[in-house]
Amino acid sequence: FVGTGNWESSHHGASRNPEQVKPMRLSFSLRLPRDELSVPIVRHICKSALLELGVEDPCLADIELAVTEACTNVLKHAQGSNQQYEVEVRVNEEACEIRVIDAGVGFMSADPFRQASGSAEEGRGLHLMRALVDDLHFVSKPEQGTVVHLAKRLELSDGSLLQKLGELPLSR
Repeated sequence: FVGTGNWESSHHGASRNPEQVKPMRLSFSLRLPRDELSVPIVRHICKSALLELGVEDPCLADIELAVTEACTNVLKHAQGSNQQYEVEVRVNEEACEIRVIDAGVGFMSADPFRQASGSAEEGRGLHLMRALVDDLHFVSKPEQGTVVHLAKRLELSDGSLLQKLGELPLSR
């Protein structure tokens, strides 16, 4: 499901027959107040889940930093009456996809990745997120908010729980 823009997961294991293998998917959602104290909560929950599933440290660190940047952007830039935002995480044995959703006013920039000047702070978080994940895109609608989509292929430890769960037969 990485890079497709399709939130519904599909299983494309090269050496696996889809009729013999049950595709594994873990998903969870967090609804949080738009407060700086919520960012470490998101980071901790994502890191703990991915660590337990056997994601390698460098890959885990990239996801952890990218989700931190996405949540921080909500705190800095989301405007409107809704004082909450949502983080949705989906993981299968191949990839992790995260959506950070705010119900603010959205943004009007045709190119959110505009080059920041040498001294400007604006836009650096977007470039950082793009460098850390395999797919990053935004859906923003005026008066309806913004969805930040992050997706990254996973690097797993040998014998990881995620690999084992992904190989379970249908008849169990």
